[in-house]
Amino acid sequence: MAKKNEAELQDSKSGFGIQQFFQGTKEELAKVVWPSRQQVISESAAVLLMVSFLAFTIYIIDKLFNWASTQIFG
Repeated sequence: MAKKNEAELQDSKSGFGIQQFFQGTKEELAKVVWPSRQQVISESAAVLLMVSFLAFTIYIIDKLFNWASTQIFG
């Protein structure tokens, strides 16, 4: 147990160098499961369609409220 604490203290004293940072980054990026081109295209299309649908819905609701307010307040 004492040896483990000594090792942890030595690691914390030595700091974290730029080389260790890039090595760790490279190791983590190797673990990433990247999507296929087809998956990126289909999910991007789904996002664009949903954003377009919601923008159109908000536009229609805005026009409806605008019409209603002109009917009420003249």
